[in-house]
Amino acid sequence: MIIDSHHHFWDRSLSQFDYSWQEDAELDKICQSFLPEHLKPQIDATGVDKTIFVQTQHDLLENEWAFGLAESHDWIAGIVGWVDLASPDCEAQVERLKENSKFVGVRHVVQDEPDDDFILRDDILRGLQVLEKYNVPYDLLFYVKHLKHASTLAKKFPDLKLVINHLAKPQIKHHQLEGWIEHFKLAAKHPNVWCKLSGLATEADWNTWTPEDLKIYVDAAIEHFGSERCMFGSDWPVCELAGSYQDVFDAMIQCIGGVSEGEREKIMGLNAAEFYGLKH
Repeated sequence: MIIDSHHHFWDRSLSQFDYSWQEDAELDKICQSFLPEHLKPQIDATGVDKTIFVQTQHDLLENEWAFGLAESHDWIAGIVGWVDLASPDCEAQVERLKENSKFVGVRHVVQDEPDDDFILRDDILRGLQVLEKYNVPYDLLFYVKHLKHASTLAKKFPDLKLVINHLAKPQIKHHQLEGWIEHFKLAAKHPNVWCKLSGLATEADWNTWTPEDLKIYVDAAIEHFGSERCMFGSDWPVCELAGSYQDVFDAMIQCIGGVSEGEREKIMGLNAAEFYGLKH
């Protein structure tokens, strides 16, 4: 069972969603609609069996839209949606989402918040406490500057499953570990923190990257989190900025080439199934 633990869809014909962030000139390649019919041939070509959709909007309507896609495409195994963690209505929102069996987690685009300590605000912590209460995993979309908060959250909410998206976007383009690895190691000390081997090619040089550029970071993840808490994610279609789905998939297989077959099965699918509670 191969599971892509992290990808998105968007439909630019839908006026209710804000896709203005894609209109930067350097993002022109992904400034178009990307839907299940575009992803299916690519997962078929790579042998991916199931996928996890991850939110892009701070909008409850996107949850319902994504559930509709999952209902029509059974290979979409789970939806990491959005709730307003700061809202007094957060618990009711979580309860409603849990009525759908494809709801597997929550994410907020913390990296775009002007307050670097947003995730530690009292109202946000109350929202995370709700997720812990209902056993709903939380995806941490951090930059390196936020990574120090992962350990803090893990201690505060020991029963809340947390997963670091894209290894917190280290400076792969500059082959830099300093400033990242220290907080990454601290996060790894907590058994409730996992990490996604995703979004790495787009942190490298889009035009010249090779799997070797990514491998040092993948190796660090496996060394500190173990093969039991790392999971493959394509970050499609964002990855298209740096390479195709096939390129990213092949690079990951090359990066983990030194692990055992059992470890590879965990990283490429079983860990995602366990983390998100997928039935497989």
